[in-house]
Amino acid sequence: MAIGTIRHDYGTSWHANGTVMARSGTLMTRLSMLMAQLGTVDGGTVASTITDTLMARLMARSMATDEWMDGSPDSPPTYHYYYRTGYIGKFIVEASVKSGNSTFLLVRESTVADPVKGKLIESFKNSGATLLYGDLYDHESLVKAIKQVDVVISAVGHGQIADQVKIISAIKEAGNVKRFFPSEFGNDVDRSRAVEPAKSAFEGKAKIRRAVEAAGIPYTYVSSNFFAGYFLPNLSQPGATAPPRDKVIILGDGNAKAVFNKEDDIGTYTIKAVNDPRTLNKILYIKPPANTLSFNDLVSLWEKKIGKTLEKVYLPEEQVLKNIQEAPLPINVVLSITHSVYVLGDQTYFEIEPSFGVEASELYPDVKYTTVDEYLDQFV
Repeated sequence: MAIGTIRHDYGTSWHANGTVMARSGTLMTRLSMLMAQLGTVDGGTVASTITDTLMARLMARSMATDEWMDGSPDSPPTYHYYYRTGYIGKFIVEASVKSGNSTFLLVRESTVADPVKGKLIESFKNSGATLLYGDLYDHESLVKAIKQVDVVISAVGHGQIADQVKIISAIKEAGNVKRFFPSEFGNDVDRSRAVEPAKSAFEGKAKIRRAVEAAGIPYTYVSSNFFAGYFLPNLSQPGATAPPRDKVIILGDGNAKAVFNKEDDIGTYTIKAVNDPRTLNKILYIKPPANTLSFNDLVSLWEKKIGKTLEKVYLPEEQVLKNIQEAPLPINVVLSITHSVYVLGDQTYFEIEPSFGVEASELYPDVKYTTVDEYLDQFV
């Protein structure tokens, strides 16, 4: 199997499309990581300032035959990834390489030559990947690349969510893709009850779902819920760089359950799904039981670890909504997402029905995922 990466450089700023890269551990880094799940940005790359966005995408190829759609374990599929450098796409690539897939990185030549941005490409190359060259906005090169693959996985940020129609068009023309994973990796956008501005962003992803279905392209939508790397290091406390030791702010009554997944596990489950007929034309929910907790549960777990009872400040929903309305971008985006999950319970209020979805930890009990309990140990 082979995996490829497409890299692009964009001179966009925070105000242009919500993109930011900041020093690890700062609030701006956490904002970018959160908004990656919304589809606004894909953060996590360490940089010294708010800077240009580096766009990267991955493509993979295998010797797959038509038999793999029937569940044949001997004929793995090909992957084609689209993702922003440094965050969730990185984990998907690493999971694919670890699974023994031959990986091709589809990149711009200028990106490879960049002294900073080229380092990530070099790391992928050193892991066994092979470089190819292409461009999301060059239809001919995109079709040529897709003709070499069987599965397309997209993890683009918000600035390119709508541009996934270009991928859909290329997939239709290529005629060989057996599975498409559009950019998701967050809440289930078809079951979101979020208020603005998160509402519009989720609706943008839902439109891509409908376009995929209308085109008759086989698909899997990955609903990975919250990235542990954003929400757990500070227990979702505004501006904090570590979990609280004295006082904690809780949105609503703290009883709505949320799901927190380590990014490595999201990558692992995603790669597991590409060769599984049980995930075909379904939503893959990553909702491990040990990682599904209410905010009150999360605080209690942390209190036990540090041996201390925290002062709890409960913020009524009315105040949360008021804060959303009054906050500037991107703070209002952050608040509207956390409101949808911590107050409305958007990640857990519905049952997963076999008609539309499957749950990853049930499908793949062999995966030893990192629990929230284990994840928090590093901060004690």
